[in-house]
Amino acid sequence: MPRMLDVSDEVRTEIGDEEADRLLTGDNAPGSYDCTSCRTPGDSEHERTSTVLFIGDETAVLAFAHAGCLPSQVVQVTEEQLQGAVRSINGSAAEPATSAPEQAVLGVTSGLVLIAGELHPALVVEPTGPIARPGSTGSGDDFLPLLVEQGFTPVGRLTEVPPVRHGWSVLLAVGQLHAILQPGTNGAQPAAWWQAHQPLQVTEGWRAAANKHQQVLMFAAPVGSIGRQPREDLLRDALDKAAANGLLVAAALPLAGT
Repeated sequence: MPRMLDVSDEVRTEIGDEEADRLLTGDNAPGSYDCTSCRTPGDSEHERTSTVLFIGDETAVLAFAHAGCLPSQVVQVTEEQLQGAVRSINGSAAEPATSAPEQAVLGVTSGLVLIAGELHPALVVEPTGPIARPGSTGSGDDFLPLLVEQGFTPVGRLTEVPPVRHGWSVLLAVGQLHAILQPGTNGAQPAAWWQAHQPLQVTEGWRAAANKHQQVLMFAAPVGSIGRQPREDLLRDALDKAAANGLLVAAALPLAGT
């Protein structure tokens, strides 16, 4: 069935006429998807949908967005940003545009978490697939061990605020979430560990709590531990379950920006 897709000339130039035509006829396009901008579900059979091509140094990923959120376009990003990037590019919202193997990307959810009677701004990070140690040829998931090596703390219960991880920070600008920054190597400037291709909106309550505490709690769990929770109470339940199962690490990250 033909899809209601917009394929811009610049996207067509990059992917070729044959691939563009396959998308427009519905051969390679998804029916449902998660918008790469607003992260809510879309349906290319019933609403206008933009094709957005993210191009890194070696890999390109074709994602989909509501036409009202983003126009069809080509976005240049670094390979690191592409492979460790935004929550909205996941298994249902993007497909590899090259023959390169599919990479897991990081899903990021914001919410308020109640700890010791006080609300704290939190970011919950969950990859779309297992994260292998760089250089590893195995099929294991080293996401949590890698973060523990970076100073994140395993969490058994959400009863107290995790220790501050200095050198890391959360970049908030003009009330929007832009990136999670990690220390640079050999004294270099901080680098983006995760970066939003499109700045993500946060609620007034979340921003107010972040400004009050001047830090954001980051929780991380392996793929399949948290899932996409539509409400903060359900997100908290999922965090409690992951913690009880030994599948949660956390740190308090200083706030950069306002």
